[in-house]
Amino acid sequence: MPSPSREYNFDGLVGPTHNYGGLSPGNVASLTHGGRPSNPREAALQGLAKMKFVASLGVGQAVLPPHQRPSLKTLRRLGFIGTDEEVITRAAREAEHLLRLCSSAAAMWTANAATCAPSEDTEDGRVHLTPANLQEMFHRVIEADTTWAVLRAIFSDERHFVVHEPLPASSHFADEGAANHTRLKVPGRPAVHLFAWGRSAWQPTERPHQFPARQTLEASQALARLHRLHPGRAIALFPQQDPSGIDAGAFHTDVLAVGNDGYLMLHERAFVDPRAWIKTLQDSLGDAFRYTLATDRELPVKDAVAAYPFNSQVLTLPDGTMAVVAPIESQEQPAPRRFLERVVAEDNPVKAVHYLDLRQSMHNGGGPACLRQRIRLTDEEVRAVKANVFFTDTLHRQLEAWVKKHYRDRLVPEDLKDPALAREGMAALDELTRLLGLGSVYDFQR
Repeated sequence: MPSPSREYNFDGLVGPTHNYGGLSPGNVASLTHGGRPSNPREAALQGLAKMKFVASLGVGQAVLPPHQRPSLKTLRRLGFIGTDEEVITRAAREAEHLLRLCSSAAAMWTANAATCAPSEDTEDGRVHLTPANLQEMFHRVIEADTTWAVLRAIFSDERHFVVHEPLPASSHFADEGAANHTRLKVPGRPAVHLFAWGRSAWQPTERPHQFPARQTLEASQALARLHRLHPGRAIALFPQQDPSGIDAGAFHTDVLAVGNDGYLMLHERAFVDPRAWIKTLQDSLGDAFRYTLATDRELPVKDAVAAYPFNSQVLTLPDGTMAVVAPIESQEQPAPRRFLERVVAEDNPVKAVHYLDLRQSMHNGGGPACLRQRIRLTDEEVRAVKANVFFTDTLHRQLEAWVKKHYRDRLVPEDLKDPALAREGMAALDELTRLLGLGSVYDFQR
């Protein structure tokens, strides 16, 4: 019998170059706020406050570090040579847009960092993680190498963990990570892994007209194979994202759907033929499965995209009930608030909704669910992790002090041209890797 496991939310620390670059087609908030001043210090502290709150609920919490930005390695591969300062100065002068792309702090949204299968679901009894290649957006494709290095540093014990290489860098296998993956589980039934996708590289399917469909069916199928799901303990399903939902701004599944244990909360624009998929889940998970489906009439998809009620964390608490951690925008807007009130009132495990201020992240299109990677671990697997990444009051205080020491409180895209910002970031990350016990995971440390 597999050992009992517990879910840990590995949140991404917001990086020192957090800015509103407007780099992400299909992400309505990102495009809307492009060019406005950001506050990296406030963003990082808001993220830390969320981690502390989740931990206070009795839920497993951990942290992942930011990436080095600007990515000087990438700029050099694009032909900018010289010292670090010369590379940044030349890029700013000759290709400012490339500098902005290479300075994105989007790695903070660790729902895109990887896809995970817990050991209780796999044939070899190990936790499987595959970093996402994020092929659809250049400012995100540069994340894969660092994510792989970070995950290998944390989950280094090969007796318990397998950290796969990202899928081949190709539009055929475009993979957006756990933002398009949901695991559902009820006692006595195999776990169900929903590997959602927006387009197929080979099969003719309906596609969105306005915005790109980022995840391919072929990538989702490859992940299911890589993670060696045990046929008696896990089932893989492959729902297609609704193209009209993508065109409305649901660039990832987690913009319009979130699941936890035996509960699924979704909008009718999340998947093609959502009621058929609900029936499939009922057949697979039995009477213990619960769901809440929002119609476009109850909750217009534009309001769902604006307020992100589905980009919430649904968490199982120590007493077995669930709570939703939602962005404060979902409380401030009437339709999303009424929907979440209905969630609490209905016959399902959710008994409370908590609203948090994550505006710095929300303005770039990332809510509570975007900021975390869900990894189920047994006690033995937790002990096998030697890095100092599991959240404690002490670590929270140390990280707060680190942010206040190193982060600016105002940043506009023009500031990315300042080589001093890159130096500040390197100094901060060098100190952070020592604090977290990660070793040398960044290019400048090697």
